[in-house]
Amino acid sequence: MELVQEEPSLNGDVEEDNDIENGNDRDLSGDIPLRETGHKRAHFPAVRKKAYIFDGYGEFYNKEWDLTEGTGIEFCWYHVELPKGNHKLSQVAQYLIDVLCPPLKLQDILSLVSNGPFCGHVDGALVYRVNSPGPASSDFTFRIAARITENSVITVSLGRVPRLGFSPMGESLLSEVPRVESPSYVRGERKDGGGIVIREHVLEFLLTMNHSEGCDNPVPRTVSNLVVHIIDTHVDQLQDVVTKLELELDSVEIEMDKEVLVSFPYNITGNMPSNTDIGGFALKKQMLDDRRFPKLHLNLQRLLQVIAHGEQVFPRVKEKCSSKRWFANEDIISLEELIGRLRRLKENVGFIANRVTAIQAGLDSWQAEQINRKLYYLSFLSIIFLPLSIITGVFGMNVGGVPWTGQRDPALKNGFRNVLLLCVAMLFLVLLCFSFPAIYARIDSWRRQRALRRSWSLNRKSFLKRTTSPGPERGGYHRI
Repeated sequence: MELVQEEPSLNGDVEEDNDIENGNDRDLSGDIPLRETGHKRAHFPAVRKKAYIFDGYGEFYNKEWDLTEGTGIEFCWYHVELPKGNHKLSQVAQYLIDVLCPPLKLQDILSLVSNGPFCGHVDGALVYRVNSPGPASSDFTFRIAARITENSVITVSLGRVPRLGFSPMGESLLSEVPRVESPSYVRGERKDGGGIVIREHVLEFLLTMNHSEGCDNPVPRTVSNLVVHIIDTHVDQLQDVVTKLELELDSVEIEMDKEVLVSFPYNITGNMPSNTDIGGFALKKQMLDDRRFPKLHLNLQRLLQVIAHGEQVFPRVKEKCSSKRWFANEDIISLEELIGRLRRLKENVGFIANRVTAIQAGLDSWQAEQINRKLYYLSFLSIIFLPLSIITGVFGMNVGGVPWTGQRDPALKNGFRNVLLLCVAMLFLVLLCFSFPAIYARIDSWRRQRALRRSWSLNRKSFLKRTTSPGPERGGYHRI
């Protein structure tokens, strides 16, 4: 599709009529420019573009970004890597228009960049996408879309997808002979063994991966091999996130399972326990303050949504690719295995969500226990100060006859005694009601019956007054 350069002219209608007269029956909707030269293009400095051409014999080469298709058994792959940031969807669409148009049309761009699952044919090409609608800056938001033809594949991803690219086998880190980071000493002399040094953080990163590096990927020989490779890397990326979550939850459970050493302040060695031995009080408090697990539960729901989108899209991709003559049967079987992996991954995420719920319930019970312990201490304070408040209340009464105050007036000497007798009588009545609930229930029922009889007598008197009062005849009917 050629890009139409719009120039301001007053005789635009005349030019259109001339094209029709000359037999150029163009589809106006197809020749509408997808970008305007007068507008400022969206700019994303972190966006990466990669273009490869495969010869069909297991070799590949870098090529220019011209979006042309291969010929014969050759095929091309164009990949766009969008940055993980708070960019609007319209800005991302504008950039894809700049880098993919021409030859792509607007409907192709919208099918690649829109949110939600999709699989179908757009302008003769097979297009599928698994784009989650979450924030682009989140680690649990995944977006992968592909446009597949017989001799070319165009993919768009959000952020870097591990193991997606290719490189020579000799550059693989996994093919090197590793050695320990710290040197060994023989007879007081430092001796460095042969091989490459594997640092601790690199080893931890490799242990969280369930796959090899990108340099160990077999180079695809057909378009079907490339499609399976793209879907496989997407599933591996989800598996990496799930593995990291499992390791994180394991470490959290180990910290939370440490018991509080209150009854035994000294450990087996006879030393005081460290701060990490006191049940992880600071860790639990920080988790509750940061609302760590509610946020993690929300991220797991986003991850489940991505997996559910994959369960909807990838079976349809397998169904549509099975009717293509250039799609190999072995790759159809590989797609079925990937779909099975995705379903097992969904079950695993469900187990992780149950673990998160159990940990959150444990934190809630621990918080309730801490609150009950503080209330227990507060009850001791109330036991101490309640008698003092009673004594101050008794001796603070404004009556005569209070002892130890020097009041000698004979007319007021019985006031304090009378008030105490009244208080004792009220206390006896309250204790009697609580000790014998039947007495309180009997008094309450008698009070209700008395109120009911009183209301019935008032209603009866009002009804008799209305019925017996003289008034105009209304045909034997009484006005209600």
